[in-house]
Amino acid sequence: MKTAKLIASAALLVLAACSDSNTGTMNFSLTSRQAGASGAAVASVATTGDSTVIALGNDSVIVRSAELVLRKIELKRVEVAACDAVMENGDCEEFETGATLVTLPLGSTAVAQQVSVAAPPGTFDQLEFEVHKPSSSDDAAFIAAHPDFATISIRVTGTFSQAGTRTDFTFTSDVDQSEEANLVPPVTVTEGQTLNVTLRVDLAGWFLNGAQTALVDPASANNGQPNQSIVANNIQNSFKAFEDDNHDGQADH
Repeated sequence: MKTAKLIASAALLVLAACSDSNTGTMNFSLTSRQAGASGAAVASVATTGDSTVIALGNDSVIVRSAELVLRKIELKRVEVAACDAVMENGDCEEFETGATLVTLPLGSTAVAQQVSVAAPPGTFDQLEFEVHKPSSSDDAAFIAAHPDFATISIRVTGTFSQAGTRTDFTFTSDVDQSEEANLVPPVTVTEGQTLNVTLRVDLAGWFLNGAQTALVDPASANNGQPNQSIVANNIQNSFKAFEDDNHDGQADH
């Protein structure tokens, strides 16, 4: 497989030092909202208070919290093939390098801005990042601050309702995978101007069955359970990045 309520860990999102004083400003945000009207949508999504309700047929998943561990969040310049091609040569702008816990915005909250940084002018066509399972050797400080995430990279809590019968669930995953979200069209940082890039995590598709025709109990997708690989694949395909200067959780173009 490939890869808010704002929390204090957002302060850990830092841009690698930039020596060019002629910079613009780049914001990085998160959303879990569905894209605008699309015939491809399978499950419907509604908001209630601080929760998100995903419904299909007579079944629903009420998501009350959704957290991910991310690291190595960076934007790739159009001129290069990949951010790791040549280390520390300025080909990519880094928002964050170490493990960081992010909480997806749910309910009526459209977008959660994670960080605002200075960036040199340029055009970027891809957001690269890792959904990361912390390790004791590399992430000791993170694990000390977030011991519940010592062996997992994703945690979702809520209630699964099937034909009116409700069951609370906790879904966790130990996915440890690099992700690439293409920016179409590419985004441009201009000197003295502000650009906002939003990463959408489409929760609506996470808990669909293999045929994309019904919802599965998220608890049945935990490690060792029958729907583990199906949901893992859905998560892999749920990320999209885009320019979002009006901060509404939808692509500007």
